[in-house]
Amino acid sequence: MSRLIVVSNRVSAPEQPGAAPAGGLAVALSAALREYSGFWFGWSGETVETFTGEVHTRRVDEVTVVTVDLEDADYQEYYNGYANGTLWPLFHYRIDLTAYDRSFGEGYERVNRRFAGVLAPLIQPGDLIWVHDYHMIPLGRELRRLGVTNPIGFFLHIPWPASQLLTTLPRNRQLVEALFSYDLVGFQTDEWLWAFESYVLGEAGGAWGRDGRLEAFGTTLRAQVFPIGLDVEEFRALAASPVANRAYDRMAAHSVFRSLIVGVDRLDYSKGLEERLAGFERFLADNPELRREVLYLQVAPTSRGEVGVYQDLRARIDALCGRINGVYADMDWTPISHVHRTYRRDELAGVYRAARVCLVTPLRDGMNLVAKEYVAAQKPDDPGVLVLSRFAGAARQMGEAVIVNPFSREEISEGLKRALSMGREERVKRWEILMDGIRKSGVKAWRDSFVEALKASHEPRLPFIESPAILRVRGTLGAGPVAGPKPPVPSAAPGALKRNAKRRRPPPSDAVVI
Repeated sequence: MSRLIVVSNRVSAPEQPGAAPAGGLAVALSAALREYSGFWFGWSGETVETFTGEVHTRRVDEVTVVTVDLEDADYQEYYNGYANGTLWPLFHYRIDLTAYDRSFGEGYERVNRRFAGVLAPLIQPGDLIWVHDYHMIPLGRELRRLGVTNPIGFFLHIPWPASQLLTTLPRNRQLVEALFSYDLVGFQTDEWLWAFESYVLGEAGGAWGRDGRLEAFGTTLRAQVFPIGLDVEEFRALAASPVANRAYDRMAAHSVFRSLIVGVDRLDYSKGLEERLAGFERFLADNPELRREVLYLQVAPTSRGEVGVYQDLRARIDALCGRINGVYADMDWTPISHVHRTYRRDELAGVYRAARVCLVTPLRDGMNLVAKEYVAAQKPDDPGVLVLSRFAGAARQMGEAVIVNPFSREEISEGLKRALSMGREERVKRWEILMDGIRKSGVKAWRDSFVEALKASHEPRLPFIESPAILRVRGTLGAGPVAGPKPPVPSAAPGALKRNAKRRRPPPSDAVVI
């Protein structure tokens, strides 16, 4: 069997089953790599004074992890800058929050060259390379420039923006052209695929080629939909674990004689938290007879806390929760509990099982695995109800949820009331259909369908030819060797001396879709 090399910015295989925080990318890729030999490559989360390209290898829960440190300028320009300050808001349709800064784009290109220079010597003939998410769009091009001819696929975990939005990005054509260095590009839903095809055909002057391939920029690629899923049986086992049972008992005791409503989202403007709270406030105002019958728990772990827009968002969320509680709370009842800490997946599984309703109402989302985790955690004979945004990728697979427009506080209020008043028979019927769907579209189906499509999509490519002058310039940017023998993945040396003092950054949480 071919080795599978997974590449992403975030490298966070869980240390033990159930210990990982809720998140799509880490959980799905760990499950994939346990089935294949190979390794997971990306940023270590640490910065050094000078980039060296030194790799660090460790074994985590049956997954080999290979990481590299970045310079502080890399972190600021590539990670905080272009990835999270430019692409993330733009791809989530928040052009008002998008930062257009040339230095960010230069840092993004530089870091992808560096990643490619470190990774290329570790690639062996026959390896399959699977690159993930918006941080790494140019990586395929950089690997091709270094002579890598292996099959390389790319999967985007977040939405692809409409052409009218993408064209606001300086050098948008070069970003899309970089994707044509891949053999296969995958998207979560038809909507994001159609938006990509629209740009290629309309803005880039592309065309449909043979076998449904897209032709543009002098080459071809195959673009397809691969909706990400869960390891359903693993998650159901977590939901029945002792940790989950303790969490269930705590929440059941806390909400005794009341219906628990839960939301679990990374603190991000794309998740619609302010709109959701406004919808819950409208529910309390419209249904005074139900006020004391519900408790709303919102779990919103802080991410990118050093970025101003996220600091402002947290302050607004705190103020909104405080205002709603101040208006509606009584001496023995507070309608909203909100926490900003991270919980283990098995703890959350118990919370999901205790919740009568789960609110998943992002304004724009690639998929959203919390919706699927909530369904997987339910009791078959007495399941809760999922209230789901029509703008989450999961809505295209989960039509038996209560679908709402997250921009409408009235629809959120009405959807919540409908979910709380739904009888057991209807709840069971809806849950059975939802559960059947997430079983059929689990993480193994996602992984296997992408890998098989990558093998089928690969076509021999002529290597890039660059002049010695260009190669010298690339060398000064830390791209790494462009030729020579490829050593095996090095093993970690306990207590090895580092050539530069390191600073630990907050765990990157970018593409974790929760």
